[in-house]
Amino acid sequence: MAPKPKFTKQQIIDAAFDIAVETGIGSITIRKVAERLGSSIAPIYVNFNEVEELISEVIRRIADLSREMLDQQQSGEPFRDIGLASLRFARAYSTIFKEMLLGGNQYMESYNQEMGSMLITQMREDQALAGFSDDELGQILLKMRIFQTGLSVMLSSDLLPPSIQEEQAIALLDSVAEDVIRSARIRQQETSVSSHDSPGST
Repeated sequence: MAPKPKFTKQQIIDAAFDIAVETGIGSITIRKVAERLGSSIAPIYVNFNEVEELISEVIRRIADLSREMLDQQQSGEPFRDIGLASLRFARAYSTIFKEMLLGGNQYMESYNQEMGSMLITQMREDQALAGFSDDELGQILLKMRIFQTGLSVMLSSDLLPPSIQEEQAIALLDSVAEDVIRSARIRQQETSVSSHDSPGST
């Protein structure tokens, strides 16, 4: 009798990730992973009690990949790097990107938990954002993510005019980032002046 194939936990996660890249996270099943590995489902269940556990590992892998892409930017402008990494992730992994954004909140919630406060920490290191509180940085990030998400979806779906390739998309991202930061800085100054002019201020 031929020995049963054995697979490491990482090999199983890799196979599930490949399925997610091709057809989406929601298409991952224990049987599909087993078929990709040329195995029965038994070795999968040795490592994972249910498919949700395996999907959680795939989400963690996606978060790790996002961090790696962010680390690769290293432009000296951390806030800009966040946007560049997002655009490049959307283009390289368009199926996963669109599913996470448009397929409901379950995957994005897990992804956001994995990413945690890393993006705010990254923004604190950017000289262009010096002097903003974490709440203000959070608002800046939210506004940029709204624009960046739309741009990334259009880029990954080939919905932009042919003249707008990655280089032009990056220029758009830079321009909007400058506008968002400038308006946040003006609002911060107006709030400071208002608080000094309010009754009872010294």
